[in-house]
Amino acid sequence: MKRLKRKVFNAGLVLLLCSPMLAEDIRLLPPQFEKNATLLEALKNRCSERSFSEKELSLQQLSNLLWAAVGVNRPDDEKRTAPTARNAQEIDVYVAMKTGLYLYNAKDHILVFIHANDIRSKTGKQKFTETAPVNLIYVADFDKMNGDEETKIFYSATDTGFISQNVYLYCAAEGLGTVVRGWVDKDKLAIEMKLRPEQHITLAQTVGYIKQE
Repeated sequence: MKRLKRKVFNAGLVLLLCSPMLAEDIRLLPPQFEKNATLLEALKNRCSERSFSEKELSLQQLSNLLWAAVGVNRPDDEKRTAPTARNAQEIDVYVAMKTGLYLYNAKDHILVFIHANDIRSKTGKQKFTETAPVNLIYVADFDKMNGDEETKIFYSATDTGFISQNVYLYCAAEGLGTVVRGWVDKDKLAIEMKLRPEQHITLAQTVGYIKQE
């Protein structure tokens, strides 16, 4: 079946969430660098949260989050905010939201629409994944890597760690909550995401506003 032609959606995230059937890419906003939090303050405030509000992130926050995670910070050679072994750039960041599943295209700084199913509950076995606004899924593409399987597993794990720490630091600076998670039924989630056999889920990470008790 011929795939629907994608459109680039360049409006507020609130409008997107009001139209859950839109099969569109999301054009992210340029990252904002005018933040007052220092690196040491972000490190001081870095922690794991497991209680999330259902409040949605703004489009600017989502844009900043993904750029911080693994965005292009050196456009001349397309290198990223997080290192990878031999610059393989093998970790793909998928974003599960109420409106569906997306893939972050760092080069063009857009979210590429994958499908409209809400699979947040499949991204982890903790209850909060169902309603938190954003669940990131880190996927290693072994086709982009050299070496045997053991080598690929090792380096994709370390490279995922760099990205997840970037997310932690951004959230600490922004006043958002996050937690990285390994308690995931990876086989079932891979089916929901329509991954190829060469793609391997490494970790997932929830992001959202901290729920006020």
